[in-house]
Amino acid sequence: MHIDTLTEPEQRVLGCLIEKRFTTPDQYPLTLNALRLACNQSTNRDPVVHYDEETVRDAAARLSRYGLTRLASGHSSRATKYRHLAEEALSLGQHQLAVLAVLLLRGPQTPGELKARTERMVQMQSLADVEQVLTELIERGYAQRLERRPGQKEERYAQSLGGAPGDGAAPAAPSAEPLPPRAPVNPPSQVRDSHVPDSHRNDSSADGQALSQRLDRLESRVERLAALLEELTGESLSD
Repeated sequence: MHIDTLTEPEQRVLGCLIEKRFTTPDQYPLTLNALRLACNQSTNRDPVVHYDEETVRDAAARLSRYGLTRLASGHSSRATKYRHLAEEALSLGQHQLAVLAVLLLRGPQTPGELKARTERMVQMQSLADVEQVLTELIERGYAQRLERRPGQKEERYAQSLGGAPGDGAAPAAPSAEPLPPRAPVNPPSQVRDSHVPDSHRNDSSADGQALSQRLDRLESRVERLAALLEELTGESLSD
């Protein structure tokens, strides 16, 4: 199936539909308003956008022409709902879909970032598992490895459905050689943090992770409440 280069709204809509199928299955398929809220989330999105309903509806309609989405009406609701068909259209499994969704929603990522940010959707035991999934996506033309920039210690990967990465980084040349060992994600600077006890750094990291998880849960609850209110009133919620 031929799929043209996806626009940024199309990438965001597809990524959201894949993500929400994993993370909020009881609210999936998504109403137009729920899909708009998912696109405009302030967490787990880069960049943060402010799409209106027309932008989201048009993007979903174009994705349907590629066979990547379709309309789905609920039995107890008159509201139009949307679901993705990426599993069938792109012939991808759950782990591949989860990694692709993060790349669509957050831009270029390191394997360590992908492992952490797909945990809400699937479980991958090691960085080797993530790298295997990335290799499969690259072989199918859905992802690409980026050249390292000066000072970067880890390679980054980007999705290819939207063309060249938005940050202007060039794809790395294909190589049959095994990938080099990965450095830890966000390694602490020995010079800058040498005066900070390890326990303090660990506490700060744990606090940040706990805060991010709380924000994710709160946003999921808001989305469920918004979708329920829309079904009850038949009206879309405005910002």
